Amino acid sequence: MKPRYFVTGISTEVGKTITSAIIAEALEADYWKPIQSGDLDNSDTHKVKALISNTQTKFHPNSYALKVPISPHAAAVIDNIHIDIDKIKLPETANTLVIEGAGGLLVPLNEQNTIMDIIAPNYKIIVVSRHYLGSINHTLLTVNLLKQQGFDVAIIFSGKEHPTTEQIIQKMTNVPVIGRIDEEKEFTQETIRKYAKKFAKNLTEFSEAILSNKVS
Repeated sequence: MKPRYFVTGISTEVGKTITSAIIAEALEADYWKPIQSGDLDNSDTHKVKALISNTQTKFHPNSYALKVPISPHAAAVIDNIHIDIDKIKLPETANTLVIEGAGGLLVPLNEQNTIMDIIAPNYKIIVVSRHYLGSINHTLLTVNLLKQQGFDVAIIFSGKEHPTTEQIIQKMTNVPVIGRIDEEKEFTQETIRKYAKKFAKNLTEFSEAILSNKVS
């Protein structure tokens, strides 16, 4: 089976959608956003579709498309529905798949479940970390929780470079860093292709290293 990459963030608005577009472009992978909250006419799927230029990527429909741009559990209440994680079914595809989460790992979906509960054990997790006051703590908490649960984890940094933050995160998490996405004036198909080319080798090595470790 082709790899499944789950893209999560240390908070909201840290660059998950751009990161997902870059990974999908780099690997010519399919894209899936299981839960979309708000902006249904310009959803994350719409945004990624506009940024992808390869002809292999397919876009799979949301399991839940909620009208209000707030936490899924609250948006579902407003829409008078209940998010049932058993109804969040992995799309059928023979291709590599990029799955974009909503917010961070512990964003609630209902009164019992969080985003963490829709991440399958075989997913490879990409954590998007963006520098802000408190981001080191949020990154370490996110990565350590994933590692404790047995997931294979890598980091992509986004936004303006902050060397001391990135260095201590690398040292204290001891997980692979795929690369960093700079603070660009605009993200276009050309920009996405640039990062896709830059990240492709590290993404492949991340996946192959995991397979090698599991075989050995």
